[in-house]
Amino acid sequence: MHITGIYAALSTLLVLALALRISQVRHANKIGIGDGGDRELIKRIRAHANALENLPLALLLLLLLELNQTRPGWLHGFGIVLIVARVAHAVGLSRSAGYSLGRFGGTALTWLLMVAMSLLLLWQSFLR
Repeated sequence: MHITGIYAALSTLLVLALALRISQVRHANKIGIGDGGDRELIKRIRAHANALENLPLALLLLLLLELNQTRPGWLHGFGIVLIVARVAHAVGLSRSAGYSLGRFGGTALTWLLMVAMSLLLLWQSFLR
């Protein structure tokens, strides 16, 4: 489980960085709860929440693949794509609440990655 641990740790650091960005706006604008109608805070809250919505399932799939003894190169490839996709999404959403290449690309990469890992896991499950 060493490989999944790397990407779980990186994911945690990303989530904490996104949470810190929320805290900074909350403190600066004295918003204790909710978003106070602050557009910047709304974007930051969504970037954080979106990471928390997608990372757990992706990391679970990665862990299950590692427990199934998937080749390390594949696991690292999946993990790298996951981190790049989530950073791209967070940066894209932080810059624009509407369409952005980072937001679209990050979402698409995350979903494609999760589909690929799911299909590989199903394939491995039926072969054994």
